[in-house]
Amino acid sequence: MFSERDAYIALNLIRDLGPVTVRLLTEVLGSASALFEADARQLLAVKGTGTEIVKKLIAARRKVDAAAEIERAASLGAEILTPADSGYPDPLRQIYDPPLALYVKGTLEARDRHAVAIVGSRHTTSYGRECASAFSAQLSRAGFTIVSGLARGIDTSAHQGALKAGGRTLAVLGGGLHDIYPPENRELAEEIAASGAVISEFQLGREPDKTTFPIRNRIVSGLSQGVIVVEAGLSSGAMITANVAAEQGRSVFAIPGRIDSPTSQGTHQLIKNGARLVDSAAEVVDDLGSLFTACTRSPIRHAGEAVRPSRIQVPLSDVEQTVMQRLSEEDRLDVDTLIRQCGLPAATISATLLMLEMKRVVRSLPGRFVEVVH
Repeated sequence: MFSERDAYIALNLIRDLGPVTVRLLTEVLGSASALFEADARQLLAVKGTGTEIVKKLIAARRKVDAAAEIERAASLGAEILTPADSGYPDPLRQIYDPPLALYVKGTLEARDRHAVAIVGSRHTTSYGRECASAFSAQLSRAGFTIVSGLARGIDTSAHQGALKAGGRTLAVLGGGLHDIYPPENRELAEEIAASGAVISEFQLGREPDKTTFPIRNRIVSGLSQGVIVVEAGLSSGAMITANVAAEQGRSVFAIPGRIDSPTSQGTHQLIKNGARLVDSAAEVVDDLGSLFTACTRSPIRHAGEAVRPSRIQVPLSDVEQTVMQRLSEEDRLDVDTLIRQCGLPAATISATLLMLEMKRVVRSLPGRFVEVVH
């Protein structure tokens, strides 16, 4: 008798038995493990199944070896998460077709629920790569985990931008963890696993092909609160991801490009169809809402005053702490005075204030004033 966790892993090893079919069966039979005990009559009675699927399930369930697959994953330094595990990402539980198993090299953390996907063309321009890297770095500093697909082009730039900013990033593969594709990103995958995670729903040994990449795209969007498309052709995988994201109820953003560039055709089509045009990471933060709504200062409490709930602590760089110290003394300052008091270049102060605004620590006011968010 399989445990519920092992049952999901075993079911994931059966080709042509997808998440939707398994969900239909488990809803009727009561559990994933019940699929290994039910006879053909019970399986056929479930609406949505058929003779061919039931035959394949009955034939395959005698052969699949969940324990051996778990050992193979462990030998690669990976674990397998299933819907029966508490560590399985909650956002994926909410989609129509949640993966039966996730092979994870690295770690998934609670803060990854605040995630943004950045996707785009493999055949990209320097403009696209720069946009992907800059948006990724800025959103990472604002507290978002960056999700992408480890493909050439925009995906690679998105992962690299997050890593350079010291943020977290998740790479969702279009094949098994046993052989990273594309091969030139194997070193990048190791860097991602060290500070985030490399993820696949495909069993070990499954090679990427033209069918696996569209399948994995629903995980990229499913893990995220929103999807940013940087550059994309009209029939690209990034467009598939954007469409799936919309179906999942995720926000879709598009960065405009040159009107004569083939890599802009997809993003411009998304904008025409209702995606939000964005030209700064701050707009993405504004749309997705405030992740960090309070500054790092401890609230002042007077005698007899009730203790207010503790505030979320926002990680600040040394320069950000210097600026916050000045602002905390005055509560509101004009930017020119702030530059003089901090003794830092104007460009440094301007960039720092932008990051603090994205972290919802300060806000800009008319007349070039800035104040602390209480």
